[in-house]
Amino acid sequence: MPKRRQLRAFDLRQIEGVASLIGVDEAGRGALAGPVVAAAVLVTREFLEGRWALTKSGRVNDSKQIAAPEREQLWIEFEALANQGQIHAHFGLAGVEEIEQFNILGATKLAMRRALEGIYAPEDFERKTEPDLFSALEARRDFKPTVSCRILVDGLALRRFPYPHTHLVNGDARSLCIAMASVVAKVQRDRLMQELDARVPGYGFAQHKGYATEEHRAAILRLGRSPHHRDLFLRKLLAGRLDPAQMELLAETAEIEEST
Repeated sequence: MPKRRQLRAFDLRQIEGVASLIGVDEAGRGALAGPVVAAAVLVTREFLEGRWALTKSGRVNDSKQIAAPEREQLWIEFEALANQGQIHAHFGLAGVEEIEQFNILGATKLAMRRALEGIYAPEDFERKTEPDLFSALEARRDFKPTVSCRILVDGLALRRFPYPHTHLVNGDARSLCIAMASVVAKVQRDRLMQELDARVPGYGFAQHKGYATEEHRAAILRLGRSPHHRDLFLRKLLAGRLDPAQMELLAETAEIEEST
């Protein structure tokens, strides 16, 4: 079975016993500039067994493995599927000020919560006490969701997060709904960075999307930081204490430390 077809087969196994799956992923976690964007995509068994999933879902993969024109085409198709009620999709973002306030991992969770709230509010999940933004839903025998869904999140388990979820390392290469969410998040963030490039010319945001390319670093040294740059990563990078290749690793390390 071709690898991409395994994504649909994986979700068909995961949906056993529930009415729907929601895949969640993010884009922009390791960038020097711009927001972090998360997306949530809800699928049902009917969708997974339907015509589009049977004939076209093999094109879906981790968004980083798909060329930009194909991502845009998939976005158009997802939009049509949503308009037809076959899927539900929503995105949320956390801006640079929130990244500075909560750190990149906290801001990523905030963006994910906003994406999920476009589909299900936290109130749809029954609990004894109301958590704050990042408080944990303890694993209790008396905890039961009032909606029949399973949430699949790419990466490690999220502590102090108001939605119960199943975490999947490399989930965007394993689950169709997570891979679909990764495409939505990536396309939305790329569009936001293109808009930012028009408002703040000179940095090349439309080309590198805020990541630590050589061209981006040279532009920062030439022009200085903009209000859209993330101070913490930028200070370390410009001080020579962080290699550009370590940007994603830095965020992943924070995620691992929180999960232990």
